Amino acid sequence: MTHGPQNHSVIVGVLAVLVMAFLLGRGLLSLLRSAQARRRAASAHDLGSPVGGSAPSPPTAPPRMNGHGGGRRHRTSPPSAPDGAIVRVTGLTKRYGDFVAVDELTFSLDPRTITGFLGPNGAGKTTTLRLLLGLADPSAGEALVLGSRYADLDQPIRRVGAVLESNDFHPGRSGRDHLRVLALAADLPPSRVEEVLDLVDLGPAASRHVKTYSLGMRQRLGLAAALLGDPGLLVLDEPANGLDPVGMHWLRTFLRSFADDGGTVLVSSHVLAEVAQTVDRVLIIDRGHLVADALLDELAGRGRSLEDAYLALTAGDPS
Repeated sequence: MTHGPQNHSVIVGVLAVLVMAFLLGRGLLSLLRSAQARRRAASAHDLGSPVGGSAPSPPTAPPRMNGHGGGRRHRTSPPSAPDGAIVRVTGLTKRYGDFVAVDELTFSLDPRTITGFLGPNGAGKTTTLRLLLGLADPSAGEALVLGSRYADLDQPIRRVGAVLESNDFHPGRSGRDHLRVLALAADLPPSRVEEVLDLVDLGPAASRHVKTYSLGMRQRLGLAAALLGDPGLLVLDEPANGLDPVGMHWLRTFLRSFADDGGTVLVSSHVLAEVAQTVDRVLIIDRGHLVADALLDELAGRGRSLEDAYLALTAGDPS
């Protein structure tokens, strides 16, 4: 039996229709999957997303919050390394080619203390903080938090809160949404966002876009982010920058309360008068070298101000 040209055309037509139906079905399935992906992305966009770095590692256990001090737990036995130090830096060195940014720094931080980290511009302060927080690798030596490198800490957001930049925010998102996405990434309860907003006195402005914030408000938002995990150690780079006198007084009072409640603070600043009213101890770095490690009273005593001591130790450096 043979097929005529007409039957052959019918068969080809049917096959073409089947192929087109198959391809159309695949296309519709792809469109549906794309639409679902866009909806998920839109939901994430509404919450906001971390800017300028990876999100913190999700913890595996719920946070311990009891409302002390606006969400901070009362630390009767603060965690520390076996030797009692919260931070221990030994022989820390960082080289960029022939340039030595940090040269064999050695110091430690004890619980319940506020330590000022001072030095001229370019002295190596920010590099040291980045090494401590695992944002750069040392050329030699080590920086340990609770006896471990930052990268090896279990649930680091629950151990260390850090503010190195005040502009690390999406300008089109609100302060509250910025904190929400950080809390979501760290598996922290949404209620913690409201706690830290109240803690830094940013609640009334929390729904505003960050692009409308002053520099001082951005500093408070950065501090709120650092406090989300209720850490025992705060590492702050120029936290008083942009604060008015009322804001400086608030920051000083807050840091003192944080330390008295069992926390430890390392704060880098150029505002020496404010540092003198805030810290217990002073580290001064000059050209990558540690030139002073002393209690504030020892360094600035006998009628000499902290500024006098600082200038004497860093004389000749551009600032």
